[in-house]
Amino acid sequence: MIRNGHGEAGGAERPGPGGRRAVRVWCDGCYDMVHYGHSNQLRQARAMGDHLIVGVHTDDDITLTVDGRDTYEEVKQAGRYRECKRTQGVSTTDLVGRMLLVTKAHHSSQEMSSEYREYADSFGKCPGGRNPWTGVSQFLQTSQKIIQFASGKEPQPGETVIYVAGAFDLFHIGHVDFLEKVHGLAERPYVIAGLHFDQEVNHYKGKNYPIMNLHERTLSVLACRYVSEVVIGAPYSVTAELLDHFKVDLVCHGKTEIVPDKDGSDPYEEPKRRGIFCQIDSGNDLTTDLIVQRIIKNRLEYEARNQKKEAKELAFLEAMSQQEARPERESDCDF
Repeated sequence: MIRNGHGEAGGAERPGPGGRRAVRVWCDGCYDMVHYGHSNQLRQARAMGDHLIVGVHTDDDITLTVDGRDTYEEVKQAGRYRECKRTQGVSTTDLVGRMLLVTKAHHSSQEMSSEYREYADSFGKCPGGRNPWTGVSQFLQTSQKIIQFASGKEPQPGETVIYVAGAFDLFHIGHVDFLEKVHGLAERPYVIAGLHFDQEVNHYKGKNYPIMNLHERTLSVLACRYVSEVVIGAPYSVTAELLDHFKVDLVCHGKTEIVPDKDGSDPYEEPKRRGIFCQIDSGNDLTTDLIVQRIIKNRLEYEARNQKKEAKELAFLEAMSQQEARPERESDCDF
């Protein structure tokens, strides 16, 4: 799913540079509702070696073993443990809260409401406090974040420029399957994804959509290996100017409903007129709406699970803090 020099997914393991033994990296987690924070973790992990293996847990993130020990104790003692830098401003906890509260405070141009601020300070927080892994933090977009995810490649002669547009909200496997099908339409594809402004998405989706704001959705789509470029804040209607500017050869849309523009016109009128429009069936029925419905249906179960998980993590942090402080106290008694 992710790109940035990550090699072919599922490909055979290759020797390292100079014929040396390949460095295999193991990375694990729940990866519940995969977002760009997860993609960034995997990007960093892949950069640590030649071959990345990802383990997916059956349920909540495993911080401690059943007997209360650090899950990664053995690899730490062997000197084979590394940590990826956490991506600030995104967590599954935060995304779930946006769905449950039906708030628009996360949209790019809106201030955080008092309700959402209260949520951000308390949701998922167990009675004992808040830990740095599960808590909610505010997303701040920077150019460096975009550079880390972007391919940096321009279309080359002979490549087929394919344009797709949409919200790509809560970027999920349904989106990936669609983009994979689009990518497979040409021998040498260059896929450009146009992401609509938050207000535009809210106009045709309603409620509190999009769940992820424009900047967050940009990173999510850029992380996909089938996408070469992203138009940040693309016009809802695919205009002649846009097609000419990017020299688009083909425009694709999935099987989801095509909502008319505000003036009642077909947003794909121009590419249809040029004979370069086609609809693609991804073969996957998963939608952002279905994900939101699942979360709402299982709200109480999720909140209980999240609080239990955080309580466990806080207990671990406290134990680690005491363990680190013990040698200092012992050294204070030396004569």
